[in-house]
Amino acid sequence: MAMRTTTYIQAINEALREEMQRDSNVFLMGEDVGQYGGLFRVTRNLFDEFGPKRLLDTPISEQAFIGMAVGAAMAGLRPVCELMYMDFFLVCADQILNQAAKMHYMYGGLVKVPMVIRGQQGGGKRYGSQHSQSVESTLAQYPGLKVVAPCTPYDAKGLLLASIRDNNPVVFLEHKLLYFTKGDVPAAGVEYVVPIGKAEVKRPGRDITVATFSFCVLQALEAAAELSKQYGIEVEVVDLRSIVPLDMETVLDSVARTGRLLAVHESHAMNGIGAELVARMYEEAPELLKAPARRLGAPPVSIPVSMTLEEEMLPRKRQIKAMILEMLGVSAAARKE
Repeated sequence: MAMRTTTYIQAINEALREEMQRDSNVFLMGEDVGQYGGLFRVTRNLFDEFGPKRLLDTPISEQAFIGMAVGAAMAGLRPVCELMYMDFFLVCADQILNQAAKMHYMYGGLVKVPMVIRGQQGGGKRYGSQHSQSVESTLAQYPGLKVVAPCTPYDAKGLLLASIRDNNPVVFLEHKLLYFTKGDVPAAGVEYVVPIGKAEVKRPGRDITVATFSFCVLQALEAAAELSKQYGIEVEVVDLRSIVPLDMETVLDSVARTGRLLAVHESHAMNGIGAELVARMYEEAPELLKAPARRLGAPPVSIPVSMTLEEEMLPRKRQIKAMILEMLGVSAAARKE
């Protein structure tokens, strides 16, 4: 398959364009997604090709346009809605959690809700407490929603294609620090999808498994490279890619090789996806562990605007390395050498 290098943001743009060309029922809606091309320019140039009937600029009313999208999906269309910041899903929580997620169940399977809600989340840009949160663990609590969080341009495009074609509501989480990262994707027009609910080993290793997703995958890969060079420690990095459904089989297969599990995510550690991974590790295959499974997430404080404080609280390469060394019993004195 011919490959080329592109950015994460361009990969998403291509997925939207290709699905709109393929299926006339697909349309986009959100604040400034049309002529302006979106706050982060994800929908740039699509308005020129598809026009105002398929790129709907909405008022600043998430309740209204997400509710409208639910109705459109139930009527047979496939809306893709952009929330400028995923923090704003709280404004339209009823429409997502009580309507989109539940309609298939409440109508006895007679109704489908094929819609995508996409947008960026996470810290690292000093946007403060109301524009830097990671919301996947809250969304994962509600049956009926699928939740994905790709890390690479390849996965972003492939998972968005799969999400738009899915007959269930899918929340597609992008990290603001990933937008201009680069990676290889198939040539434009080459058909491929990344299946929802399938994790991938991004780096093989023998000493410990790090299960993570989104921007934390890049941080884990950097930590793994440094630990290999400095200590000879080989970290296996599992990119979950999908939060719901969660591919526990790939995680367990990895832990069977390494004997250790560290679950990492940027959102708060309490009640996070890491807690779910660790709990299921002990429920499903505790005999695989050589040492206690651990989780690494943000402490229970709001994300500050200060760069220094933000870097201190969010799990990044430094914190991942420190936790791995602690789990492998590398002494503090040895770390300083």
